[in-house]
Amino acid sequence: MIDYQVDGDGIATITWNVPDRPVNVLNDDTMGAFSEAVQKAIEDDAVKGVIVASGKDDFVAGADLEAMLSHTDAERHFKTFSIMDPITRGMEKSGKPWVAAINGHALGGGFEIALGCHYRIAADNPKTLVGLPEVTLGLLPGGGGTQRIARMLGIRDALPFLLEGKKHKVGKALDLGIIDEVVPADELLDRCRAWLKTEPDTVKPWDKRGFKIPGGNSQSPGGIQNFLGGVAMTRAKSYGNYPAPQAILSCVFEGTLVDVDTGLRLEKRYLTDMIVHPRNRAMLKTTFFGMNEARKLAGRPKGVDKRQFAKVGVLGAGMMGAGIGHVTAQRGMDVILIDETQEAADKGKAHAEAQQAKLVERGRQSEDKAKAVVDRITATTDYDALAGADLVIEAVFENRDIKADVTRKAEAVMAADGVFASNTSTLPITGLAEVSQRPESFIGLHFFSPVERMPLVEVIRAEKTSDTCLAHALDYVKAIGMTPIVVNDSRGFYTSRVFATYIMEGMAMVGEGVNPALIENAGKICGLPVGPLEVVDATSLSLSHAVRKQWQADLGDAYVAHPADDVIVKMVEELKRPGRKAGAGWYEYGEDGKRLWPGIGEHFPRAADQPDVEEVKNRLMHIQALETARCIEEGVISAADADIGSILGWGFPAWTGGAASYIGLMG
Repeated sequence: MIDYQVDGDGIATITWNVPDRPVNVLNDDTMGAFSEAVQKAIEDDAVKGVIVASGKDDFVAGADLEAMLSHTDAERHFKTFSIMDPITRGMEKSGKPWVAAINGHALGGGFEIALGCHYRIAADNPKTLVGLPEVTLGLLPGGGGTQRIARMLGIRDALPFLLEGKKHKVGKALDLGIIDEVVPADELLDRCRAWLKTEPDTVKPWDKRGFKIPGGNSQSPGGIQNFLGGVAMTRAKSYGNYPAPQAILSCVFEGTLVDVDTGLRLEKRYLTDMIVHPRNRAMLKTTFFGMNEARKLAGRPKGVDKRQFAKVGVLGAGMMGAGIGHVTAQRGMDVILIDETQEAADKGKAHAEAQQAKLVERGRQSEDKAKAVVDRITATTDYDALAGADLVIEAVFENRDIKADVTRKAEAVMAADGVFASNTSTLPITGLAEVSQRPESFIGLHFFSPVERMPLVEVIRAEKTSDTCLAHALDYVKAIGMTPIVVNDSRGFYTSRVFATYIMEGMAMVGEGVNPALIENAGKICGLPVGPLEVVDATSLSLSHAVRKQWQADLGDAYVAHPADDVIVKMVEELKRPGRKAGAGWYEYGEDGKRLWPGIGEHFPRAADQPDVEEVKNRLMHIQALETARCIEEGVISAADADIGSILGWGFPAWTGGAASYIGLMG
């Protein structure tokens, strides 16, 4: 687990190599072994310097998160994480130089071990990332990160580093001053040995008499200014929903007023509070463990061989079809992009070309690779080009007759054992599959817009969809690097069905006379990306109107009217304000931006008694949680997938752990 070697020059190399794990993780066992090796090096007079290295592709990962979630005993957590400080402080105060040989990713606790060394040298690997991303998981750096970074960079530069949790490439890390050298990978250990032989200073700046925080401590004029800005910016971004940023601010504020050892103890107390906080545990459960399981295809039927896709057809070269074709071609598959006219098909291919050009301009893609992606897309009107296609995805207009026509044409020529998928967001898959000659190979793949930026795909199983078809559809989603959730066919599926309750509740409140600004701000204060009225403007009031009319026609007397129905009809049919594309919806749109339409109050008179913001927040959040509970109860989706789908699909606040976990938080 920890290899210890001393060479003839008195240089000890402590190499992390945790067995049965893809990465080196920090837990009771590994930290115990590392502590023994550190102490051995400190006590051995023959050891003149120490290299901390890794026997795996990456340096050292962070803490064992499963162990974190295993219990809520605060004192036990405090004791566990307090193990780190005597180790790193022992390294710092040993009188011997320590250097970290960073060969790959060094994140979280792994990077904090590197910070405990006197010097950090990284291999010049373009894939390597270093940093302290704990805040993104609802936690904070608890291995000395808040205290050492503040003392190394000063408060002004430390706060963004800690509060944003960004992972930096080695070049950027060198510029920031958090690593000291970048060298060719094959020279890494030799360079570490060479540095140790220079007889470097072995006393950290904060252990020297008279040390001062760069730029001043938290009560200096500069420090006060930094915290005023930091608190304001954090509040503006999080609305106080996430405890971790506040805890990080407190760690740095209090820790820079005391000596480093006291600051480290303060840090452990705040970390313990974050580990046992219900919001953070809910968030960690879904955003880390749940999403990792989904990406590993936990819902994939067993016993079905994995399928590789070489040729994929996309029917419809509009915004969705073009995006689907692009992300597919990016992953090395040939794409046949079909539309009614060659002009429309070419326009869809041009979308991929434009997206690749942006990547080249930003230095994220070479010109040769960008050209290869675009060349893999064939834009055509000829369905015969689909011959042998392993998968065909239709993304045509939301009309049953049009979808039925393209289904028949595609099935006539595609591979006999291929998968046919619909990207519909509103029409039940079982109904669409009725025209298929092989309904067992028919499935829904609901992408979100814009496809390149939205990581979720809703995989919808129809009544006759086979296990093989489902498994292969999941294989495709994984192949394009997206996260799938499995949904049983239902009107609106899961994401559209639940998200609709948010915008419908918002419009219903307008109809009741609630101030529109209060509604919009309450949605954002909850942590949703935008208010419900702005959302429905973007997605189109006319689309909502058409969907409701379709549902009324489909369900007849079984249709249950919603209080927002009349509001939508009035906005679309009477007031001619169908949404953002028309330049007129709940908002007015101009060159100087957007603002709520002043005429709302005239047509939807404001009630004399307005609800408080908490009531509006609860209405917007609870209605989504209730509909999620109904979906779970009806067998439409599992609770785990419901949480993932809500966060990735429409931006349900991550602090809740998702729409299902939110119920657990509320009780």
